Amino acid sequence: MSKIAFIFPGQGSQAVGMLNDFAGLSAVDEVLQQASASLGEDVGQLIANGPAEQLNLTTNTQPVMLVAGYACYRAWLAAGGRAPDLLAGHSLGEYTALTAAGTIAFEAAPKLVRFRAQAMQEAVPVGTGGMAAILGLDDDAVRAACSEAAQGEVVQAVNFNAPAQVVIAGHKAAVDRACAVAQAKGAKRALPLPVSAPFHSSLMLPAAEKLEEYLAKLSFSAPAIPVINNVDVAIEHDADRIKEALVRQAWRPVRWVEIIQALAAQGVTRIVECGPGKVLAGLVKRIDKSIEVYTITDQASLNSTLEALK
Repeated sequence: MSKIAFIFPGQGSQAVGMLNDFAGLSAVDEVLQQASASLGEDVGQLIANGPAEQLNLTTNTQPVMLVAGYACYRAWLAAGGRAPDLLAGHSLGEYTALTAAGTIAFEAAPKLVRFRAQAMQEAVPVGTGGMAAILGLDDDAVRAACSEAAQGEVVQAVNFNAPAQVVIAGHKAAVDRACAVAQAKGAKRALPLPVSAPFHSSLMLPAAEKLEEYLAKLSFSAPAIPVINNVDVAIEHDADRIKEALVRQAWRPVRWVEIIQALAAQGVTRIVECGPGKVLAGLVKRIDKSIEVYTITDQASLNSTLEALK
């Protein structure tokens, strides 16, 4: 039997009402109730009604995206969907994958990623950091543009999302300079991203140090399903090594192209993006056209994916 992998999205795919189609589904309601108890606030209300400005604050976005992705996964299992053979997640989505794998207890997960979000936001004053997507330039050319533009500041390639689609991050002025250099080198577009911090850049080191202290207090279990991590494109089974990789993940690049290639090398022929949006599904198609891609964003897509993966 061919292998199936589930992948979980990160920040940017959130939307007000993103779980509305699952309203009344006991598996989803249970997840929302547990998340609300964990955070001490009505998570279901925030997801259903927003407002968008609240949902888009990183300290809310990170927990609600984890909750939404995990809720979609629980809905899949409750409907009789088969357990995946492998898991992965993009940035924050790695935490959702580790929760689905049973490594992180769901009761602890929303608090953990809210702490991560706060630590990341506090690492760099709002307005001084930035991110941008560079389209139409190969990885080495993007790295070269960052080196040329740094001028004593930080600007780095931080998300290798698809061929000729790389996200850079760092000090805002350095990011702006790197965008100009990238376009001079032939990039089709250089798009500033509406984010509140330069995620996955070395400016996140202070956040990583706080995260390390927080993670030390948590109990992790060995994953019941293997998870390919962001920072090393590796499968770890030891709880301490998983924690250590999450610490480095905060300030190191997301190697998404290599993750999808690693899943294929493990024998995965079908991938399901589980959670709001279809960003990762689009990236997978650009990375490896031979992989069949499905999504679970609502009841209709869950039903069609169930039918396809029988």
